[in-house]
Amino acid sequence: MQPNTLLDAILDEAGISHAGLAAHVNQAGRTRGLALRYEHTAVARWLKGQRPRGQVPDLICEVLAHRLRRPVTLDDIGLGVPGEPAAPHGISLSGFVERATALWRSDEQQRPHVLGAPAVTGTPAVMPVWEWENPPEDTDVSRGGRHRVTAADIETLRAARAHYEQMYRKAGGVATRSRVVGFLNAEAAPLLRGGYTDTTGRQLHRATGALVAIAGICAYDSDAHGLAQRYFHQALRLAKASGDRGLGAYAIALLVNQSLFLREFRQAVAFAEAALRTVGKDVTPALASDLHAMQAKAYAHLGDGRSALSCIRRAEAAADRIRRGTEPDETGYVQPGLVNVQVAEALLSLGDVTAAAEHAAAAVGTPAHDRGRVHRLAMLSTVELRRGNADRAVATAVLMAEQARGMESRRLRDRLRAVREHLVRSGCAGTVEAAELIDGALRVPL
Repeated sequence: MQPNTLLDAILDEAGISHAGLAAHVNQAGRTRGLALRYEHTAVARWLKGQRPRGQVPDLICEVLAHRLRRPVTLDDIGLGVPGEPAAPHGISLSGFVERATALWRSDEQQRPHVLGAPAVTGTPAVMPVWEWENPPEDTDVSRGGRHRVTAADIETLRAARAHYEQMYRKAGGVATRSRVVGFLNAEAAPLLRGGYTDTTGRQLHRATGALVAIAGICAYDSDAHGLAQRYFHQALRLAKASGDRGLGAYAIALLVNQSLFLREFRQAVAFAEAALRTVGKDVTPALASDLHAMQAKAYAHLGDGRSALSCIRRAEAAADRIRRGTEPDETGYVQPGLVNVQVAEALLSLGDVTAAAEHAAAAVGTPAHDRGRVHRLAMLSTVELRRGNADRAVATAVLMAEQARGMESRRLRDRLRAVREHLVRSGCAGTVEAAELIDGALRVPL
């Protein structure tokens, strides 16, 4: 049995205890001529995944609808009939909001079934992208909640996204994730359930989607891949509700990056193509350059050199068109030098070590935020070692290890371990010192 996170979340929203729900269900049953004697222990079993019998699921909906002053369905409380086909194009926007906020709550409570879930593959991985790309659109996202959402509320969400993005870059996703998720639960969830016009609602869904994407990035950086994927899918659905195709393409870029890490290379290519196709000429140069560069990496891993080089040319051409101040906040990660390090990785996979070294050196020679600099130094050290420049590789690895201090990130640790392994295997002079420095950076558990 899987815990019923939807029922758990909606009870929390309604402010009703386990004993309170049991008493209300008993009372509602009496009006239907049923002699029910449920106690708080029964509710605890329902939350663990046990399905109540007979008319009880409908009674729970009735009780919660009265309490929340809105319709509540069996799907809303996680008790839809198993095996029934889903509604066309998925659930309603309000139903999606309830599922999304339930996930945030489970994440904040560190529920093992949420944190340890693997990333889905096949149709479940593809459908959210297909639904984003295709009709129907959300014609009206207004909602009649009790709390009226204001422009100041939306500005708070935007400021939070910028704040947590900077925290992630400096401290890593492991340290940042709980802060983002706590904010989503405390601030974003009540706003999504609030009252707003269609215009305000689109701004709200956009700001929330951008913040949810940061939660997904932090989950990815923490090795919680199933959770990260669910956050990226949520960001995609929120982007669709906002009407902002560019935000959706950004969410897909995050899915492409995760697909590359999971070695789902054909999926990475297909997702990037979907983003570029759907946004079309409106795609920003920064996002286009990143999508093309990630496609190049995927093609290189697949052994398709011609397609990889074609994507490299497109990525470089798009990068040349980037103009600071004209890009949305979300694509700020596409800093000068990012395409170089992506291209270096693709070229290294293709066996062109000399060209990879030129791009890796160019990337390191360009200013970057703390986290990006670690990745760039890791790539340069790897390339220099492949070229036989052991001294340079060791010196670069030392800089990388020093730069990584204070960051809590599974992905950066992967890079550190990979560089250490390459150095030790080479047996070159100076590698022992560099390896010990990396060991020191890895010693503190996350």
